[in-house]
Amino acid sequence: MKTMRKTLGLIAAVMLATSVWGRYDQQIQQDVIKVLQSKDKWKGITASTDDAIVTLNGGAKLLIDKLDAAKKADKIEHVQGVRDHVQVESNVPDEQLRQQLAEKLRYDRVGYGIAFNAIALNVQNGVVTLNGDVRDYPARDSALAIAETTPGVKEVVDNINVLPTSPMDDDIRIRVARAIYGNSTLSKYALDPQKPIRIVVDNGHVTLYGVVDNQMDKQIAEQQAKSVPNVFSVDDKLMVAGSPK
Repeated sequence: MKTMRKTLGLIAAVMLATSVWGRYDQQIQQDVIKVLQSKDKWKGITASTDDAIVTLNGGAKLLIDKLDAAKKADKIEHVQGVRDHVQVESNVPDEQLRQQLAEKLRYDRVGYGIAFNAIALNVQNGVVTLNGDVRDYPARDSALAIAETTPGVKEVVDNINVLPTSPMDDDIRIRVARAIYGNSTLSKYALDPQKPIRIVVDNGHVTLYGVVDNQMDKQIAEQQAKSVPNVFSVDDKLMVAGSPK
């Protein structure tokens, strides 16, 4: 009997909440439509409202347009949630999209410690998955922004790991970069603004990513990293150009 009363009470509470929020549906609907009509990029998006939940349908040219529309709708007064069913237009083949994104990400954040970020990507049916490690949140946000604003990208899966703040790791990053790019054999890589040898440091453990010209350069880079004080270990994941993956 007690359980039944509890269940009935819960049902009554849900019905009351539904009726309360339902009173705002007409106003919410008007506000959402007004927002969507304010920008040309949202003209292909439609909206419906039920119990203060907004459902967005239709199409958008860019993923960022779809995401922005949902954020705007969610900020409208009395809105309790947003169901985003907007489809992003995409006629770009996955391999072409992957190459475009790889080129953009390769040079992203030049001048902001680009050598300390290592991001890998995968594209399947227009869905982009970003993996890897970056030194700070601006680096992650910049990578996500590139993907979200690239035509053909339908969705973005964020698997980027932002490394913890550590003065010791920052010191190691700089020392390893100097040891590698300051080496006479490896200095040629410093001429490339993308810094093809990427240095990821996590609690004193160094991982090297990127592509080098030959096996000797790969070995020297690993030795240079190991020579830096306070480096606990070095995982050499550098690839040699032309070698099988």
